[in-house]
Amino acid sequence: MVSFPDAVRMFFRRYTDFQGRSRRSEYWWVQLFHIIIYFAFSILAGIFGMIGASAEQPGPLFWLFFGILMLYGIAVIIPGLALTVRRLHDVNITGWLLIGAIIPLINILVGLAIFVICFIPGTVGPNKYGPDPKGGVAPDTFA
Repeated sequence: MVSFPDAVRMFFRRYTDFQGRSRRSEYWWVQLFHIIIYFAFSILAGIFGMIGASAEQPGPLFWLFFGILMLYGIAVIIPGLALTVRRLHDVNITGWLLIGAIIPLINILVGLAIFVICFIPGTVGPNKYGPDPKGGVAPDTFA
């Protein structure tokens, strides 16, 4: 299993790497990291947004934290797509499945499918997308 700090480091190191495979633990640790970042900055925006706020408008610190959160969200779009493609590759599914996420109405089904697929263990041994990130060897089918 990949540790939390290693998964986050790998996520940012493999920023635009759409090739190869990524383990479940790497994928889900990164998702947890995103949730922590979003909650932390949302709470900070809510707390400090009251400073200098009026009845109609939040304070300037709200917009600062909100802006940082939006910049973070934009910055992780490409590495997030790359990680999802590598996770799909680990289950021996093409990353082109993500194209369905931009088609209205179909995107709901594709999103649910990708969510479920990300829980499935990866293919044991090498597959057409690369070697097993766990270092496993496929069982001998002729024995």
